[in-house]
Amino acid sequence: MAQPRRAAAGTLLRGPGAVTGPLSQLKPSETSQLYLRPLAAQVGLSRPGARIAGAWAGFDHVEVILRDGPLAAAAAGDLGALGAWAKGLPAAHRARIDLLLERLTAPRPPFAGLAMDAPRLMAVLNVTPDSFSDGGDYAAAEDAIARGRFQRESGAAILDIGGESTRPGSDPVPAEEEARRVLPVIEALKDGGVISIDSCKAEVQERAVAAGASVINDISALGGDAGSLDLAARLAVPVILMHCRGEPKTMQVAPAYDHPPAEIFDYLDSRIAVCEAAGIPRARIAVDPGIGFGKALVHNLAILSHLSMFHGLGCPVLIGVSRKRFIGHLTGEKDPKRRLPGSLAAMIAGLGQGVQMIRAHDAAETSQAIAVWWAIHGGQVAG
Repeated sequence: MAQPRRAAAGTLLRGPGAVTGPLSQLKPSETSQLYLRPLAAQVGLSRPGARIAGAWAGFDHVEVILRDGPLAAAAAGDLGALGAWAKGLPAAHRARIDLLLERLTAPRPPFAGLAMDAPRLMAVLNVTPDSFSDGGDYAAAEDAIARGRFQRESGAAILDIGGESTRPGSDPVPAEEEARRVLPVIEALKDGGVISIDSCKAEVQERAVAAGASVINDISALGGDAGSLDLAARLAVPVILMHCRGEPKTMQVAPAYDHPPAEIFDYLDSRIAVCEAAGIPRARIAVDPGIGFGKALVHNLAILSHLSMFHGLGCPVLIGVSRKRFIGHLTGEKDPKRRLPGSLAAMIAGLGQGVQMIRAHDAAETSQAIAVWWAIHGGQVAG
């Protein structure tokens, strides 16, 4: 068995001049960027205290992260200490803390008709010949349809249907070919539950929604096609905004960050603002930090350890960790289909930080893991 490999993620999470003591040691300047990361999560619906998105993950401490350009500093305290520290800050910083706390704790409205008070499984259904782990498995429409039905029977709340590989190094395919792959599958599965179209092309998104998809899942956060933003606003469908640095063809060529979680937070925050300005309300937006999309191993680990911070965007959070390359880097497992244990471990780390949606290839196994985790931590057990 391959031995776990170490990655010094801390070098990207703190930086020169970092503070590890009480909040009183943090001295933000007027231009400092401020973020809140819930800590000491108490998982279980019966526990009191502040709750992430009003749901199952509670917290009584927060880490305050300050960024001034490439430099970052952080310190932690309980909620009372945060309030006391904030009293001595400029009004703009106090307002920022109040806004982040409000967004961190406010219950989320249903997303695509699905309540966000329990974990939801999004099953990956790639109708492609070249996806990184299942390319060709369901390229034929009849195979994809059968797979989608099985995924629903296994507990998937959403089927995420895609017709273009976005693996590192992949080339785009024409919109017509992408649509040819996905439309028959969407039409065959449209009456059984929620379908999302995994595409960054407005033409494909529009045709997929007309065929029966009810969510747009866009790795470019509606920025890759000039028509996607207005289309999503006009169709009034929920959208998932993902962070991807660069394009799939080149995104893994030496990606670099100073503080991955904060930089990705800012990007998603800016895309939410763009969406709201275009007429897409925050209530119809979910966010995905984009594990593996323009990130090295150390960046992925930094993001996964800071997932609770992304709830400060005020939207449901989705993660896609299934079979990803970072698991292979950590374990030595080269075959993506043999990375299920690592996928489940990363997923559980997300659930403990309040992540509402999990995108996964192995629907039956992932659904079973979620059900057991949920029951242990106080969720209602079906039947």
